[in-house]
Amino acid sequence: MEVDVKSWAILAALQANARQSLTELAQTVGLSVPAVSERVRRLEEAGVIQGYHAQVAPLRAGYALSALVGITVPQPDKKTLLARLEAMPEVMECHHVTGVDSYTFRLLARDVSHLEQLVAQLNDLGETRTAIILSTPIQGRPVRPPR
Repeated sequence: MEVDVKSWAILAALQANARQSLTELAQTVGLSVPAVSERVRRLEEAGVIQGYHAQVAPLRAGYALSALVGITVPQPDKKTLLARLEAMPEVMECHHVTGVDSYTFRLLARDVSHLEQLVAQLNDLGETRTAIILSTPIQGRPVRPPR
């Protein structure tokens, strides 16, 4: 699906406030409500819009630490690793990457001891490298049109 200028305007408005009504969205982007409704439906069906979510503050939810963990895993153990990561609610995202690591993932932990316990669950699968995130100066940026 090609995303045109009006659809990008809809995406920008929804990324800023996904709870707005179709009427508000139509006013923001300068289209009729039926036109906006149809465009949103098409963007959802094409998988451009993948969902509408609440943004939760990890610190306020009891997680004092966030860390990036890289792991080098032999090919036969990759399915096992992914199954373990899926079963760990503290794992927020996982990326299959190039370079030294096979995968890099971000996880949340209550404290350093909890982080150590989480990483220890993976030590039998490969070598890990852990970096505790001190701050996130750029976060949650909206997806914008490519230049």
